[in-house]
Amino acid sequence: MTGVCPNQQIEAMIQRGEITADVPVLPAQVQPASLDLRLGTVAYRVRASFLAGEGNSVADRLAEFEMHRIDITEGAVLEKGCVYLVPLMESLALPQDMNAVANAKSSTGRLDLLTRTITDGGSEFDRVPTGYSGPLYAEICPRSFSVLVRPGMRLNQIRFRQGQAVLSDRDLSALHAETPLVDGPAVIQDGLGFSVDLRLPKTDLVGYRAKPHTGVIDLDRIGAYDPLEYWEEIRTRDGRIILDPGAFYILVSREAVHIPPMYAAEMAPYLAMVGEFRVHYAGFFDPGFGHAAAGGEGSRGVLEVRCHEAPFVLEHGQVVGRLVYEKMSEMPTQLYGAGIASNYQGQGLKLSKHFKTPA
Repeated sequence: MTGVCPNQQIEAMIQRGEITADVPVLPAQVQPASLDLRLGTVAYRVRASFLAGEGNSVADRLAEFEMHRIDITEGAVLEKGCVYLVPLMESLALPQDMNAVANAKSSTGRLDLLTRTITDGGSEFDRVPTGYSGPLYAEICPRSFSVLVRPGMRLNQIRFRQGQAVLSDRDLSALHAETPLVDGPAVIQDGLGFSVDLRLPKTDLVGYRAKPHTGVIDLDRIGAYDPLEYWEEIRTRDGRIILDPGAFYILVSREAVHIPPMYAAEMAPYLAMVGEFRVHYAGFFDPGFGHAAAGGEGSRGVLEVRCHEAPFVLEHGQVVGRLVYEKMSEMPTQLYGAGIASNYQGQGLKLSKHFKTPA
């Protein structure tokens, strides 16, 4: 088979021992096109981010960079601005024709919690080579908020692929003609372009900027925090804002996105030459996201934006990223939002699930 493995194939991989875990994998970890990965019991504070590199194990390299280790069994705080390495509960023994790609989960990205997966012998973050056999690790760097973590928390997820699954621009155009992927004209170039919405209907509130000095966020507490204690509201009446260097923003796409059931998508950053900012932290869109078959009528993409070297004027309708669509190897037996308690189906501008809904 060629394409991204759906939930039933992931379940079969678990049964065959291609995915194993210290604690048995839970049914709730299996998503329509991905598997949630769980934190283990210890976090290593390291001097710097690193990759194992060819021929090296993460454990060997850890000896070079470890500063101290933290038992997170009863919960522990990962401090803003520090880098940690956490062994994950899951390990892989992939078939020789299968590779994988990982990414932060949506709620992780919306907290500016940089979370990347690394492997033994790895030369890239979040990329698991074909036929990989070995452990998985999460590198975690809280950028805006210190967070309280415990074993079993699911901060990142992994998608399994066989063969060439990415749609060409020609195939993407044909798919859009068959079943619209966005409302209105589609900008297709190396994927489906999407732009920022700075003219939201009936409000001048267009986004949020993370406050620099806040309390700890317990990642198990849902709907518990007052957003105004952690975020500044960004308002504009002229469809433009100025991004401050080093600041982190939550904005929303102008386009309502549709992911048909036989496809998945990954958010990729737009070319750096269009501006000094990055839009890409959590990037998986499962089959059924925003699609009528799964109870959606188009869902906006929430944009996690960090400005870099210089202040930058961001204007309404500016293209800021693209969606790269991939074909599933077969139809998933579950879809995003269709009875699986998905948090962001039908979303607009929305903070992570940890915050109360603004009045």
